[in-house]
Amino acid sequence: MADLEKISEMMQKGKAADVKELCQAALDDNVEAQTILDDALLAAMSIVGVKFKNNQVFVPEVLIAARAMNAGLEILKPHLKSEDTKGNGKAVIGTVKGDLHDIGKNLVKIMMEGKGLEVIDLGSDVTPEKYVEAAKEHNADIIALSALLTTTMTQMGNVVKAAEDAGIRDKVTIMIGGAPITQSFCESIGADIYTPDAATASDKALEVCS
Repeated sequence: MADLEKISEMMQKGKAADVKELCQAALDDNVEAQTILDDALLAAMSIVGVKFKNNQVFVPEVLIAARAMNAGLEILKPHLKSEDTKGNGKAVIGTVKGDLHDIGKNLVKIMMEGKGLEVIDLGSDVTPEKYVEAAKEHNADIIALSALLTTTMTQMGNVVKAAEDAGIRDKVTIMIGGAPITQSFCESIGADIYTPDAATASDKALEVCS
């Protein structure tokens, strides 16, 4: 029988080549691609997320685990039925206009994808209009905003306003995060959710989409 535990273990260690090989072996053993995705890859990412939250692993470990997950996904993708992979919801993510920092944003993306969410990554220095256009185009459940500078965090309020002006404010949940962000700032600009770290952000995002 295919060893899903082994896939999970290798993914947590960031062993991309082993993950690919084991995913292929599992498919050869007639294990459903969706089962491998849910019970091995996503389960492993969930464990990494918890460890990251508890400071048991750090950014480099998260990044290599994510790379290993993507290696496994490459093998599984052709075998996943498109209706299976609609996932648990959609999030548009980016770092706000004027801000080029993307490590935090990339971590949130990895963690959200680890929860089975589809993430549309707009990159950094993203204008309010671009967030709104992407949310409309992809029918997103969430707009997730990151900022690392006190000078750029004010842009988050502009995104909330842009969503209101576009008539989609009641359709999307606006999540914000980053070093200078606080719960009171979140409330002051009318955003919905503030989270202090990537793992909590992915948990909240999954709650929103469930």
